[in-house]
Amino acid sequence: MLEILYGTIIGRFFLKILTHPLLSKIAGAFLDSRASKLLIAPFVRANAIDMSQFYSEGFTCFNDCFTRRAKPGKRTFDMDPMAFSSPCDGLLSVHEIDSGTVIPVKQSSYNIARLLHSFKIARHYEGGYCLVFRLCVDHYHRYAYFDNGVKGENHFIHGKLHTVRPVALEKVPVFTENCREFTVMRTENFGPVTQMEVGAMFVGKIRNFHGRHVMHRGEEKGYFCYGGSTIILLFEKDRLCIDDNILKASARGEETPVVMGEKLGTSIKAFR
Repeated sequence: MLEILYGTIIGRFFLKILTHPLLSKIAGAFLDSRASKLLIAPFVRANAIDMSQFYSEGFTCFNDCFTRRAKPGKRTFDMDPMAFSSPCDGLLSVHEIDSGTVIPVKQSSYNIARLLHSFKIARHYEGGYCLVFRLCVDHYHRYAYFDNGVKGENHFIHGKLHTVRPVALEKVPVFTENCREFTVMRTENFGPVTQMEVGAMFVGKIRNFHGRHVMHRGEEKGYFCYGGSTIILLFEKDRLCIDDNILKASARGEETPVVMGEKLGTSIKAFR
């Protein structure tokens, strides 16, 4: 179906309807209703979700299940201040930012200034890393702060709602077209880092809990309602040393499965 939507003329006609935020709001309203509880059991079975890891009582609608919370000990952060831990579950790819542009393997390139709608912020990340965590519907859709520090205000950018599956990423500049929200975080051990949450097809909302905020490693930052979605982290040059296996996989065009709290790299400060 996605191949038809993104690869044919008639598919692209219907795509204009499916990617409109209004449809997402309508779908989101239903998934917040009591009637949507009927979808929970089939969803869990179809995606083989291990509900023993999560609080699963008292769901009043489908989105209660989709935004479920993990039980204590199921998403534990490495508390070593030099460790970089994943802010979420997902499929990770890591790319260098060259001349302000990210060029993923087999996907459309995108410009950091266009991503942020800000040349002023984007220029700080030249030569640094862009980390892309792609969340599928079976992933845990809450996300957390990966370091202590101070979080800035949220900046929302209006847009469409394409799927974030590879078939769309190869044909459309999804990250610079979709609705998204970002903040600049002044972290203790990794310098200024920009985090962006990107909505996707049928995602009802991006829910961030805080405006300007003193953040703590492992503290919950927010969640996505239904749908696949993406978290992007931008690091300045010489701030982060990523695990070599992840870099090699990304160079081959492969995504690495990661879990919230899992150590993925080390602050460059640890080597100085």
